[in-house]
Amino acid sequence: MNDPFEEGAVLRKPLAEHPSLDEEAEKRRQYVAANRDRIRELNRLWLSEHLDRARELNRDSMRRAAARRHREAEVRARGRERAKRWRLEHPERRREYQQRWVAENREKVREYYNRYYEAHRDEVNARSAARRDADPERTKQITRQWAERNKERRAELQRNRRSDPEIYQSELEANAAARRLKRSLSRAGLPPKLLHATTAAERRANEREADAYFNDPSRPEHLRQFTVFAESFTEHMLKHGARMREFAEAYAETRARMGLPPMSVEDIVYARAVEIVAERMRRVDLLTGRDVAAAVRGTKAEVRRDEHRRQLERLVKGVVALVHSNSVRLGVDAEIENQARAHRGKPRAPVESLVVQLAMLEVIERVLTSSLTIEDARSAARNARLRIGLSFQV
Repeated sequence: MNDPFEEGAVLRKPLAEHPSLDEEAEKRRQYVAANRDRIRELNRLWLSEHLDRARELNRDSMRRAAARRHREAEVRARGRERAKRWRLEHPERRREYQQRWVAENREKVREYYNRYYEAHRDEVNARSAARRDADPERTKQITRQWAERNKERRAELQRNRRSDPEIYQSELEANAAARRLKRSLSRAGLPPKLLHATTAAERRANEREADAYFNDPSRPEHLRQFTVFAESFTEHMLKHGARMREFAEAYAETRARMGLPPMSVEDIVYARAVEIVAERMRRVDLLTGRDVAAAVRGTKAEVRRDEHRRQLERLVKGVVALVHSNSVRLGVDAEIENQARAHRGKPRAPVESLVVQLAMLEVIERVLTSSLTIEDARSAARNARLRIGLSFQV
């Protein structure tokens, strides 16, 4: 045994006398807990005296932490890449593992699904509705197949629904009202009431379109611009339509002489009118092509109604003027017509009616009647007889 006091000897404590790491850590915790204020003050003093060194240490620590995070991210990325390659290389084994895990953990899968559904109920329902709307025929097929497989379940659901007295009574009243309406229409000789069955997908699409329309913040200004444009466009066409049509006809003839492709006169008129009205408006930035097309359709209908009214009025005025200026001649012609009718074995017609008919035949050859129908001619004859108010005696 070496002498502890000889030269070169190293004094060591016996191993049993060294404190363990747990004891050292416990002592340190106790010291820190008992001297928090003193430690905080010492740290503050050291930081104030060694600010550059503290910043250097902090930078080194941040660099080491960033390097550690980078290494860990690379390790995770390599792991994900390996897993992805394995899944691509072994799709069957991956599918088998997933199926086996699901079969062995039914309760966990159900718990995970219920937990996710509770947290994301609206999102799940929206995705399901979008999936059903994307393939309505497939959805109908699945619904029919489920109804065939679960007839008892379906009947039970219906019984449970009708077990509510209010629901049952409302269904009875609705069915009775439908039968009464059907009998009433049948007795009146009318066809039965036609109902358009709307699917849930169609209702959701209608709701989305309605929300997009009514919740658009620019809708009031959009409606104002459309209303002003449509009214101004109709007013312009009613006031200047004839003159613009003359210009359009001349323009179309010029294009034909130059060998250019032909254009419809009506298209030229309405295109130029749209340009003029849009230039006069203060704002048209929210108007779309559909808005302009709708305004053009409305104006065309109004122009047709105005032209129809004008032609009918010109026809009535022409008949009345002709009868007043040529009453004797028309009366003679009416008597000749009655004699011809009697010769053919037909009954005599009232002289007033024959006079108006003969006058109308002459006026129709001189005035424009392209928008009038046979019913319009009959109406014009009745109006003319009321305005004339004469009794012819020949």
